[in-house]
Amino acid sequence: MHHFKYREDELYCEAVPISRIAQAVGTPFYLYSYATLMQHFKAFDSAFEGLPHLICFSMKTNSNIAVLRMLANQGGGVDIVSGGELFRALQAGVQPEKIVYSGVGKRPDELEYGLQAGILMFNVESVQEILALNEAARRLGKIAPISLRVNPDIDAQTHPYISTGLKKNKFGIDINLALEEYMQAAALSHLNIIGISCHLGSQITQLSPFVEALKKLIGLVRQLEQRGLTIRFLDLGGGLGITYDAETPPHPREYAAAIKAELHSNGITLILEPGRVMVGNAGILVAKVLYTKETGVKNFIITDAAMNDLLRPSLYNAFHAIQPVKRVERAKLLTDVVGPICESSDFLARDREIEQYEAEELLAVMSAGAYGFSMSSNYNSRVRSAEVLVKDDEYFVIRARECYEDLIRGEQVPEFLRG
Repeated sequence: MHHFKYREDELYCEAVPISRIAQAVGTPFYLYSYATLMQHFKAFDSAFEGLPHLICFSMKTNSNIAVLRMLANQGGGVDIVSGGELFRALQAGVQPEKIVYSGVGKRPDELEYGLQAGILMFNVESVQEILALNEAARRLGKIAPISLRVNPDIDAQTHPYISTGLKKNKFGIDINLALEEYMQAAALSHLNIIGISCHLGSQITQLSPFVEALKKLIGLVRQLEQRGLTIRFLDLGGGLGITYDAETPPHPREYAAAIKAELHSNGITLILEPGRVMVGNAGILVAKVLYTKETGVKNFIITDAAMNDLLRPSLYNAFHAIQPVKRVERAKLLTDVVGPICESSDFLARDREIEQYEAEELLAVMSAGAYGFSMSSNYNSRVRSAEVLVKDDEYFVIRARECYEDLIRGEQVPEFLRG
């Protein structure tokens, strides 16, 4: 469910016509619906009612501080994977005790930053990281709260680039070695074991991988308890998919029911790290058609949005529906929707039966709220787009469009080159 709807053939975000925002802000820009995001958070959170839980939004999907503040205001936390994400979360007002820190490559300074901030826990992913965190905590005179991210070797049946729970993936500690690693960590002086975690991947559209993983984690929790280790938090990660095209992912209620059927609290708080399911369909990318082109073998619609703005189609061959901002009767032809980047992989849609647009018309790339702006870049020295939030009948620019001066900020020419 989202709040991007047509009114008399004009696409609106909540109660604001998108063309009005484009005229004021320019294109391309990301556009988010407050009502959609709030609806998604409440649907997910309420589904787990009756089970102690904490929603830690996966901020890699969308790290705008206004988005983070919206979720924090609802009592949510965040899952972070870098010191920069920790900085953003704190700036947005997320409570440190609702922040979990994942990721395979945390630097020593990032470990110290998390310790000084007082985050809930570190999801550690290797033996060397366990030792590095213990040493960082010793230097600061602190005790580090930790969870071991366990790799359960489960096929999440998603795109190989976003699968994270198989033995061949770089993430986590092999579940067959986890018990031994837990016991070694427990012997270290500056660590406090409080949790267990796993993450299977992203855009998962079936419940069975989650249930299978949870069963394995519960079995490991019991083994740990037999050895005197009390687990207070079970972090099941995120990964629940959304509808981009014809997918039929489970509703959060179904997901929660499957989890509840396996997990009986017994003093354990469940941590969930939804990302895409929160923001994916709460945001779109609005672009303008620059030109149309026919080569004799192919039709092209060339827009002012490119792979540097939305990387997913080029990186994963991901599908995003494309809709006109103003609907008119028009023919459909097999077409590529492409951008100005000097790469053949620069496309938003490829070989798709799509309505034919004219120059200056606006189009909306749907379901772009997750892994959209957060993966954008300045490739080809293109400025990154604006981000806009709509609430009811008002819109707010929550990130200004970059300017050319932003492109060279921090760069300098050495004296010997100045002649």
